[in-house]
Amino acid sequence: MLPFSDEELLEPVKNVIDKVRPSLALDGGDIDFITVKNGNVYVQLKGACIGCASSGSTLKYGVERQLRMDIHPEISVINVPIGMENDIDNL
Repeated sequence: MLPFSDEELLEPVKNVIDKVRPSLALDGGDIDFITVKNGNVYVQLKGACIGCASSGSTLKYGVERQLRMDIHPEISVINVPIGMENDIDNL
């Protein structure tokens, strides 16, 4: 269990997302932060990341790894498919 509320995580998570964004942009991709809910960070990969075979690795070893190093080792990242932004509870 994370020692932070979802509200406390918002700004630090946004900062980490901004930190990894340039790496994604190098390959024509991007990432949008959606929300934090129950300690899970919901993001949406965009651009060249959509449908890329490496997108799972990008989330796990790029975004999630950076969040765990900078904020807390138990944070998880979930990619929200386009069109599912309002249906996070069912992911």
